[in-house]
Amino acid sequence: MPTEHRFTDPAGAAVDLAHAIAGRLARAMAARGVATMALSGGRSPRAMLEALRDEALDWDKLIVTLVDERWVAPDHADSNERLVRETLLQGRAAAATFIPMKNDAPDPYRGQPACEAAIAAIPRPFDVMLLGMGEDGHTASLFPDAAELAQGLTTRALTLAVTPPAAPHPRLSLSLSAILDSQAIFLQIGGAAKEAVYRAALAGGPVEAMPIRAVLLQHRTPVEVWISA
Repeated sequence: MPTEHRFTDPAGAAVDLAHAIAGRLARAMAARGVATMALSGGRSPRAMLEALRDEALDWDKLIVTLVDERWVAPDHADSNERLVRETLLQGRAAAATFIPMKNDAPDPYRGQPACEAAIAAIPRPFDVMLLGMGEDGHTASLFPDAAELAQGLTTRALTLAVTPPAAPHPRLSLSLSAILDSQAIFLQIGGAAKEAVYRAALAGGPVEAMPIRAVLLQHRTPVEVWISA
């Protein structure tokens, strides 16, 4: 079962998670001279990323990429790249190397080969994999009912293009194989509604109905969950 960290306030959870991630990155830097991290977007990680950038790290030894990305311009409001640049990659943390997923291809299907090559060049396993979870049980861009879900759960490739059945924008996503190729997975859960989804996922059932189960119920990579009210 995942290790759970419970907080009554989101701000406290964000700071604690940032400190835990910084500790793992620092240990990786000390052991092999580099650390690697994949980040999710959306609203949930914003406060944590702003706290993380203030941690005392050798930021020039960090390589950062994304868990998934909407196929929008990097300055678009829905861009995960924009979120990471505005929150994490500021001040001293701007010295980190950032590997984007979005490229100049007209769509993620034609952009996937170049993205695959860029992600493949990052040293793995990832030291930190930061995931989020939707109220439909998706994580990364592995959505229930997406035509590409079976591929995302089984492919040995690191990335795949996805068209969500309901959410906006086609996307590129890490595959399940890439997500699990990590030293540690961190999951943020905020609010009662998402915690109920998380508990339902832990109870078991088809992975296709709640893809987050493929992460929570596996035994390869340790998972830690930060839960806030």
